[in-house]
Amino acid sequence: MADPFAIGDVMIPNRIIQAPLAGIANRAFRRQSRRHGAGATVSEMVSAHALVRDNPQSIAMATPAEDESPVGIQIFGAEPQVMANAAAIVADAGADWIDVNMGCPVGKVCRTGAGSALLDDPVRAAELVAAMVAAVDIPVTVKMRRGMTPATSRPTETARVLADAGAAAICFHPRAAAEEYAGSADHTITAAVVEAVDVPVIASGDVRTPEEAATVMESTGCAAIAVGRAALGNPWVFGAMVRGEAVPRMSLADTAVELRGYVGELIALQGARRANKDLRKFYPWYLAGHGFPDERMRLMQTADTADEALDVLEEWVGQPTAA
Repeated sequence: MADPFAIGDVMIPNRIIQAPLAGIANRAFRRQSRRHGAGATVSEMVSAHALVRDNPQSIAMATPAEDESPVGIQIFGAEPQVMANAAAIVADAGADWIDVNMGCPVGKVCRTGAGSALLDDPVRAAELVAAMVAAVDIPVTVKMRRGMTPATSRPTETARVLADAGAAAICFHPRAAAEEYAGSADHTITAAVVEAVDVPVIASGDVRTPEEAATVMESTGCAAIAVGRAALGNPWVFGAMVRGEAVPRMSLADTAVELRGYVGELIALQGARRANKDLRKFYPWYLAGHGFPDERMRLMQTADTADEALDVLEEWVGQPTAA
């Protein structure tokens, strides 16, 4: 996992990538992922329409920090020219590559023809990729599921069409959109996609431990692993996967230190009010398995500020009974 690989002409120092998590993979999360060992990161999805309308929040979401490289910015949309224009904006903002979202199963995205809905129209999906490739000098990649439903999925054919259109890599999740995250990810499908295309395939889905990462790499022949949900509240998983070691069992005190650092970065990025609201979903992820009392979790999630929430945590960390 520690060997480098390339996405187009972008060299990635190892084979563990932080996946593009909607509503989560902002600059603070990405920098944390890199700090803990991810070879590269990909942003949360950004609307192409919002970018071409020069929406300030979307422009900020699509602008990486100078120290983030290598980083991909993921955009979504269904119109080739809009996506091409948005790609040019993202390239000018400093991205190392641009990722196209063809994996989001959410209805409000798919109803616009974007996200996973593009997999039902591979010709249009290929036109979209080709338009973006023609508009920028950096690589264009695709994050895709196997299809909209298991019955209508044609993952190898679709991946081949997208690679022929110029996609420099495919990040592949073997569940269909209709399955969302139910059941288990069938990486025999990933292996078939790897066999079908001549560009790097990054495997995504149910890779939670270094052992699972090694198994998927060996069984599929993929170029790299994208880690998403396994890293929520557990950034140490990135380094463990790169080294092929067990994920360390962090103490509650060490976890609190990491969380406080993340809170600070998120506040600097989003402002105190928005960050406080966003952090409420993070607290259970960080504190899972530490025996943190439910009543204290409720206090953290209802606190008026993030500092007040952290005070609740610090008070518990200081008690002799804390794990």
